Amino acid sequence: MTTSEITHYTPDVLVTGAKTLADVNTDIAAPLERFPGKIWWICFGVALGCFGIGAGLATKMFMTGLGVLGLNEPNGWGVFIINFVFWVGIGHAGTLISAILFLFRQKWRTAINRAAEAMTIFAVMTALLFPVIHTGRPWYAVFWLIPYPNQRDLWVNFRSPLIWDVFAVGTYFTISLVFWYIGLVPDLASIRDRAKHKLRKFIYTILSLGWRGSNKNWSHYESAYLLFAGLSTPLVLSVHSVVSFDFAVSSVPGWHTTIFPPYFVAGAIFSGFAMVVTLLVITREVFGLKNYITIGHLEKMNKIIMATGLMVGYAYACEFFIAWYSGSSFEKFAFVNRAFGPYWWAYWIMAVCNVLVPQVFWFKKARTSIPVMFVVALFVNIGMWFERFVIVVTSLHRDFLPSSWRYYVPTLFDWGITLGSFGWFFIWFLLFVRFLPVIAMSEIKGVIKEGGAS
Repeated sequence: MTTSEITHYTPDVLVTGAKTLADVNTDIAAPLERFPGKIWWICFGVALGCFGIGAGLATKMFMTGLGVLGLNEPNGWGVFIINFVFWVGIGHAGTLISAILFLFRQKWRTAINRAAEAMTIFAVMTALLFPVIHTGRPWYAVFWLIPYPNQRDLWVNFRSPLIWDVFAVGTYFTISLVFWYIGLVPDLASIRDRAKHKLRKFIYTILSLGWRGSNKNWSHYESAYLLFAGLSTPLVLSVHSVVSFDFAVSSVPGWHTTIFPPYFVAGAIFSGFAMVVTLLVITREVFGLKNYITIGHLEKMNKIIMATGLMVGYAYACEFFIAWYSGSSFEKFAFVNRAFGPYWWAYWIMAVCNVLVPQVFWFKKARTSIPVMFVVALFVNIGMWFERFVIVVTSLHRDFLPSSWRYYVPTLFDWGITLGSFGWFFIWFLLFVRFLPVIAMSEIKGVIKEGGAS
């Protein structure tokens, strides 16, 4: 059984070269067991520099006040809330790939689920920074946002969707983190058994929780993994639905619509899969994992990107129809203003990147081309950021009172802290690929066994 070939890895994707189960450990553990190369250090240095810029500007903002931002009246929400929604959306693909595809027994997920799960954790960690930063006084924000028993009997407003975010995103992060770690345990034990340095062996021994690979270990592992997959699945739908309520429960034209929950969920999956493709294309090239992260895996994700892109395009069209059918002059104005008002350029960047660009995936040659899928994934991420920009800014900058209309322009602080968020995300992802297996070794070996037995 241990000499099964990786040519049986998936029923529809042929990978050349015979690989034993021991070879799987060697290939996937190789980036962890050698000193990081020049490319890793350059990327880590750039990410650290970006984060340093963002942290420095955020510190200056806390000392000076929110006046350094582009916020004005009536634009009380700006880039920070845009980034919050953007990063929560990025975190959706990991849970979808890991939990839902696991429940449907889709074996092609095995090569990509670990990186997608890690991306979820780090994206949510990044998203959680922005509601706190947005207040300008984070030491008060944390103190007042978290509902906890206190002597003064002071409680948060449970009718506010901002508090619903605390529960929804907090639950999502906790379940995703535990789900990710549970899946890591068998692989951590494999790394522990290969470790030669005493400190390294000690650390992985602690992290692997005494795993010995016994029948009892596997029985408990499979039960726990299935349980957390079941818990995670409804969170895919609930988390971004709750985030959409930040907008949908208001009376602001352009926000007050019932289409937002499914629209936000489809958009989150759309942007999340685009980010997974972006990261995996780079990872497979840098670490030589082409035999594991195959063109077939990437093609399947590109099909999902195309499908969710069509859903997002349909939602854009529905919004205009709903505004017209509502008979409300305010709703009609809000959507005409989006497409043809002062921020027309943002709307059409969004429409082109999210609706037109992914249509190249109708062609198999485009779906299986690394340069094409990488460029499309980048355009999708740009488009989805602009989607949040359009939703937030164009609905606020012209309110019910024309005398208060203002044009919102982000400042150096807005862009610098946004850059810092990308640095923060990539710092964690680079540390992940350096110290933890980027592919689920135990799941890969399980699929190989099934293939060898067939």
